[in-house]
Amino acid sequence: MVDDKLLSILVCPQDRGPLLLAGTDWLYNPRLRRAYRIEDGIPVLLVDEAVAIDDDTEHQRLLELAGSGESG
Repeated sequence: MVDDKLLSILVCPQDRGPLLLAGTDWLYNPRLRRAYRIEDGIPVLLVDEAVAIDDDTEHQRLLELAGSGESG
């Protein structure tokens, strides 16, 4: 899990905007629809490793996870 203090300073490496914590496994940039995985509590913020979220259903699921604070 990424702690709140770290989350407050992390930004997307592509657009430098804030990221949403979606469950325990992803940091999500809803503006670019890019998801960055979290491995063993460490965010992998590499543009080349980001997962493009093209599916509207998956986009909505990640937004809901981020809003609810549920585990993913």
